[in-house]
Amino acid sequence: MNLKPLSDRVILKAMEAEEKTKGGIILTGDAKEKPEVAEVVAVGPGGMVDGKEVVMTVKAGDKVLTSKYSGTEVKVDGEKYTIVRQNDILAIVE
Repeated sequence: MNLKPLSDRVILKAMEAEEKTKGGIILTGDAKEKPEVAEVVAVGPGGMVDGKEVVMTVKAGDKVLTSKYSGTEVKVDGEKYTIVRQNDILAIVE
């Protein structure tokens, strides 16, 4: 991947949505919810953003929970990524 995030941006790769419901029903592609859990691929350096110092608290490899429709989706080398600001990340999944 040739993307390097700037400022407080984070590049995420969505994790696969569940193929089945808890009741065992198999979902088609359109019926699956957009995944909210993603893996952090790259993290910007942080620094001054809108007059405030931003310290990056996530790192590459972290699993995070994001808002359902946050960020900008991009496609690089056939792979889909989402670029979000760090404040769009709701939690780190442990």
